[in-house]
Parts: sequence; C-alpha cells; structure tokens
Amino acid sequence: MAECRDGKLRELATQRAFTRIGKAVRGDGRLPAEKVVETAEVVAQQARIGRELGARRVAVVATAAVREASNREELADAVRRATGLEIEVLSDEEEARLAFVGATRTLPTPVSGAVAVIDIGGGSTEVAVGTLAEGVSWWASVSLGSGALTDAHLRSDPPTPDELREARDAVGRAFAGLEPPPSDRSVAVGGSARSVRKLVGQELSSGTVARALALLASTPAAAVAERFDVAPERAPLLPAGALILDELLRRLGPRIAVGQGGVREGMIIEIEGGRRPPHETPVSGLDGGRPLASATSSEP
Repeated sequence: MAECRDGKLRELATQRAFTRIGKAVRGDGRLPAEKVVETAEVVAQQARIGRELGARRVAVVATAAVREASNREELADAVRRATGLEIEVLSDEEEARLAFVGATRTLPTPVSGAVAVIDIGGGSTEVAVGTLAEGVSWWASVSLGSGALTDAHLRSDPPTPDELREARDAVGRAFAGLEPPPSDRSVAVGGSARSVRKLVGQELSSGTVARALALLASTPAAAVAERFDVAPERAPLLPAGALILDELLRRLGPRIAVGQGGVREGMIIEIEGGRRPPHETPVSGLDGGRPLASATSSEP
C-alpha cells in the first residue's frame, strides 16, 4: 500500500504471504481446489486490510504461476466471490515491463542511459532493458524461477554439491538463448535479490554471489533465516535465486544493484498515472492516491 504523487511512491504498509502456487500445480497444470481456496482467502485478507487502512483503489494481479495454470479462471472466480475484485493476469511481456517501471521509478537517484531490470520470481524470470525516458526497448521471459528450480533440483537442506551442479546446468540451459543488449546499469528486483543482499551487501557481483552460494551450500535454511533475518519460507529458495543471479551476472555483469520496487510498485505508478484503469471505483471522500497492489504468484 502506497501513496503515489508526482510519480514517486511512499510506502504506507506491506504484507507478504507465501502461497507457493507454482509448487502446488499438478502434473496436468491445474491448481488444486484447496490452493485456490487458500489463495483467495489471502487476497481477500490483504484487500480488506488495504481498505481498512484507507486504500482508494485496490488492484489484484497474477504472474507466471497463475498465468500458466490451466484452471486459472477458477482462481479468478474464487477471488471475485471473496473480494468483488477482478484478477488481472499479466502476460510475460507486461510482467517484464511493470517490473522495469517499478524498479526504475523507485531508484534513490535519477538514472540516465540504458538500464537492465531483472525480476526473479518463483515460476519465471523476466529481463527488460530500456531507459527511464523511453521505457522498455527489449525484454525476455524465461520459464524458470527460484521456486521451480528448487522444486526440480534442490531437495536437500542444505543442497548437496550434486544438486547444485544439476541446478546450475538447468539454469545454463534455460538461459542459453538470452542475449540482452548492452546496458549502463543492471538492477534486480524481487525477493531472491533482496534476500541475497542481506547475505552479501547492497551490490551483487560474481564474487559476492559466489560467497552467498558457498554459505547457502553449507548452512541449513532455518539457520540462514535466523542469522540474516530472511523469511523462513524464503530461505529454502535462496540457493536457486543465487544461481539464477550468477547466470545473469555472466550475461549482464559485472555488477547488479538491488532495487526497491518491482511489479507491485509499477502497477501502482501506472494506475495513479492514468496509464491503466483502476480495478475498482475510487471510494467517495478519499483522495491523495493511496492504492494497494495485492499480487498472487508462486512466491509472495
């Protein structure tokens, strides 16, 4: 939940819930009924909190895990019944673009030149390159995120050397065709980047990410969560997130900064800027632009 004035955000409240939708998807691509109910309840709770705090507009958006689910309409119906709101299921292109908007418009200092924005989610990773003035000029979406990589290859706690090698090979295959254009600066958004930063510091490089991987390969997830103030639900996904960051450093390097905003912030900026319609009618008597974005995905 944030105020947006003159294109600048001021966060008022935030709440994350780890629903791990992607992990729950069955072999036939369907979301189980119990996961549909759980997720709708989470969205309803967040929407209710936002409204109680004075949110003038509420947006509900879904990313890769819902986008790829064959029965996503069942989730949309459940959320509609629970909240009266419609889910906007973002395309991979829109997800990349909104991450770019949220990242570049919330940087602490103005930027010039080309910026590459990386958004590592649970089920996919988006990369967008562009400028603050012109927007996105190139983007790509890779169907591999920290949750999917963890579920497929990193089953031990901490992961074994063989599991890490398998996961690294999988990342290499998934990103083999990724050839982003040159950029002057790279920014990573999302929970994986924010959490790895807690382990190694503000700027990510091949050296710092290698240190993070060494730590994660020798420390149980619960100990990582306690020592570095990482959400217990997030800690098991960090080895996968660090492996993806390491691969992207090879392609974008030599350093990646960690951004403050992503898809949620991009949604709020665009709703308040009039670029996209609000998901509900503004509440009479409230002004000042205080929307809340509630995102459903395979991570928070």
